[in-house]
This record gives sequence, C-alpha cells and structure tokens, in this order.
Amino acid sequence: MREIVLDTETTGFEPAEGDRIVEIGAVELIGHIPTGRTYHQYINPKRAMPKEAFEVHGLGDEFLADKPVFADVASAFLDFIGEAQLVIHNASFDMKFLNAEFSWANMPLIATERAVDTLAIARRRFPGSPASLDALCRRFGIDNSARTLHGALLDSEILADVYLELIGGRQPDFALSASQTRTGHTAASEEWRPRPRGKALPARLTKEAAAAHEAFVEAMGDGGLWKKLS
Repeated sequence: MREIVLDTETTGFEPAEGDRIVEIGAVELIGHIPTGRTYHQYINPKRAMPKEAFEVHGLGDEFLADKPVFADVASAFLDFIGEAQLVIHNASFDMKFLNAEFSWANMPLIATERAVDTLAIARRRFPGSPASLDALCRRFGIDNSARTLHGALLDSEILADVYLELIGGRQPDFALSASQTRTGHTAASEEWRPRPRGKALPARLTKEAAAAHEAFVEAMGDGGLWKKLS
C-alpha cells in the first residue's frame, strides 16, 4: 500500500480570507516503510507574509519572491501523490488549503476521504492528552530537536515516524527496508537464495527402530494397508 505523509505551511488560517500555501513537504511510504522519495516545494503566495505566520515558519517575502506560484507546481505535486492515501496531522486544515489552491488554479479537487488524520487517531488513542506533533514526539521518544521552526518537509518526516507509532509501533525486527534483507544483503548487490548443505545430516532412524518397524509391518500380513501402498 502506498501512502503519502504530507504537511503544508501557509500565510494564515483561512484561505477564504486570502491566506495561501507557501510550502509543501511530503514523504512516500510503501507498506508503512519510508522509501526515501520525497516532494518539497516553496511557493510564492503573491501576498505579504503576516508577522504571526513568519514567526511560525520563518518564510518571508524576500525568500518567497522568486518561487513559483501554486498553479505552476500543482501538476508535479499531483504526479507525486498519485492515487495514494494521504496522511496528515490535522487533515482538515491542510486539505482546505490544498483544495482552495486547486480551485483557484481551475483544477480538480482532492477527495477529503483520501486523508487519514493523525490528530484524530492520537485523540482516540490518548483521550485528554496533548496531541500536537511535538507532544507525540515526546510520547514516542522521537527526536524532533531539529524542529526549531515549522518546516513542511521536516514535519512530514517526523509525522511519518509518529504515524507508524500510532498505528501499532515500529518493529525493527520485522519492518525491513525496501532494499534490505534480514541478512544485510541489498537486493541490488546480491539476491539471497538457500544453498544445499555441504554435508548431509546423519540419519535419525536407528537400526533397531528400522527393524522394529519392519517386524510390525510383517505382523499385519498381506492384507495390511501399509503393504498395499508400498
């Protein structure tokens, strides 16, 4: 199963009030294992960055001035996510912004049911406990020390770890990477196959046991089923 863990950064809270996406980050999972494929894009919102938003993610007007607008990167983003399930923390927030941007670009919207909301999962699993990304990192012992500011790609990478914990926990003895076998050989460098033994194992049937079995079969006579099938 292919999943895309994603996050966005924006100029504010409401696209209906003119707020726009300024960054998208996404991480690919296949079978709940990160593949190493990512998507990352800064976006020019064509509006001034409010001070409150800048303090969250540090993306200012000067930095974003030469970045593409959403309509210019929308197709590449859709190509990356394909038909995969989307994994998002507070999914309603990111989905309303993504679909607002697609609407403004006159492109089809993303069905909301494609999104799995890790915030909702965390609240069901730990009712009454903090469910922010930072709080979940503390709960699961996930290193988020690099998260001094919000960043879409970094937050997606952290969320991927959180998501795997939320759905049952990472199991390093079983969750092998896509290219790593249990013996440590990579699929690209060497394909592991069972090999014949250099020396056959000694027989476990003793002479006494074989003789006893033969006597037992003889005692059944010619009508014995064993003799008919042998």
